[in-house]
Amino acid sequence: MTRPVAVVTAASSGIGAGIARTLSSSYDLVLFSRSEAVEELAEELGAVAVRGSLTDAADRERLVATAIERFGRIDAVVSNSGHPPKGDLLTLTDDDWNAGIDLLFLSVVDLARLVTPHMVSAGGGAWVFITSYASLVPEAVMPVSSVVRAAVQNWVKLYAGAVAADGIRANCVLPGFVATHPVDRERLASIPQRRYAQPEEIGSVVRFLLSDEASFVTGQNHVVDGGMIPLP
Repeated sequence: MTRPVAVVTAASSGIGAGIARTLSSSYDLVLFSRSEAVEELAEELGAVAVRGSLTDAADRERLVATAIERFGRIDAVVSNSGHPPKGDLLTLTDDDWNAGIDLLFLSVVDLARLVTPHMVSAGGGAWVFITSYASLVPEAVMPVSSVVRAAVQNWVKLYAGAVAADGIRANCVLPGFVATHPVDRERLASIPQRRYAQPEEIGSVVRFLLSDEASFVTGQNHVVDGGMIPLP
């Protein structure tokens, strides 16, 4: 039986690798990252690795072309990314802000331009965009991420509406703190479950949103933070 094909970006470590491992039992995977570690993970999971940068248009084109050449279609995309520059709100330079916009926002828009025609011709598909809890509760220590990821979520809302009639769904997953980073005791105390998420727990939510079980779920933000952000 032919399995669906999923592309996962920034897949070499952390949340991206956890998502790839979670999806590997039910998808043929194309994994994308600058790091050589993505090749090791691809070998482990029986996936296809593509080395490149999300901020390089030619690399994004090569990613999509590789998936189409290898499998003939793309059924799902998990749009994940690394971290943009950090710094004080008023000392971050234009270059810092532009780097964050290139990494977090423009790469998303361009990848959607490249993949959407293939999904339309195939009759549908599903996207999950990994953003952050900080898009809802901005963090002073990460202003670029807080601001630009919020823009991504608004763009995804518009995209989901634009492609819904083509059978394409798009949702955002907003992780809280994940155990791939050192535990901060003050942060830990703010999480009702008193622990950080495992990457595979983020992956489980992603897997559901990509699946037919979530066929009527689109254009939404799904917070996965152990209850850290209080209900409004």
